Amino acid sequence: MLTIALPKGALLKDGIRLFQAIGLDFSAFLDPANRQLQISDPRGQAQALLVRTQDVPVYVEYGQAQLGIVGYDVLKEKQPAVAQLADLGFGNCRMSVAVKATSPYRSALDLPPHSRVASKFVNCARDYFQGLDLPVDIVPLYGSVELGPITGMSEAIVDLVSTGRTLQENNLVELEVLYQSTARLIAHPISYRINADQMNEWIDKLRQEALAIA
Repeated sequence: MLTIALPKGALLKDGIRLFQAIGLDFSAFLDPANRQLQISDPRGQAQALLVRTQDVPVYVEYGQAQLGIVGYDVLKEKQPAVAQLADLGFGNCRMSVAVKATSPYRSALDLPPHSRVASKFVNCARDYFQGLDLPVDIVPLYGSVELGPITGMSEAIVDLVSTGRTLQENNLVELEVLYQSTARLIAHPISYRINADQMNEWIDKLRQEALAIA
C-alpha cells in the first residue's frame, strides 16, 4: 500500500485538501480528538503518517513513506536523498536575514565580520554568508529565534518569514531574502523509479491538481 508522510503544522490542511481532490481522504488527522499518527484512506487505497515537518524527508528517504509533502526550506537545509517532484503552490514564505529596527545595518553586507547570527536553519545561514564572503558565527536556536537580537545574543537572525507580523511585533526588520519557499511533493527515489504501488498515477494527479490550484 502507498504510504504518504504528511507534515504537522502549517502545511497540513492544504496538504490534506490536495489529497482529497485526487480521491484520498486523510482528514481524520484534522480531528482534535484523533491521536492516531497513522491512518488509512477510507477506501483502502493508501495510508498516511503524521510527522514533524523536519522528519518528512527522513521517512521518505528511508522508504517508510513513498511520498511526502514538505517545505522547500526543509529540503534546502537538510539536502535529503529524495526525488523532488513538484512545487505544490501553497505554504508560501521566505527565508530572510533580519535585524533590530534600531540597528545601523541596512544590508547583510553591513554586518561586521564575525557577527553572531542566530538561526534554526544553520546550513542555509552558513552557506548564505559564505557566498557573501562574510565570516559570521552561527548560533543554533530552535525556539523563538527573534530573541537573539532582542537580548543582544546575536546581531541578526536567519529565519522563515510569512506575513512579517512576528518580526514587526518584535521590532525587527528584514534586510535580505535568501530564497522563497513553498510546499513540495517528494518521493523515495527507488519507489518512484519502479512505480511502486502505482504511485506514478497518483503523482500525475497531484501535479495536475497543483497546476489547477496555481
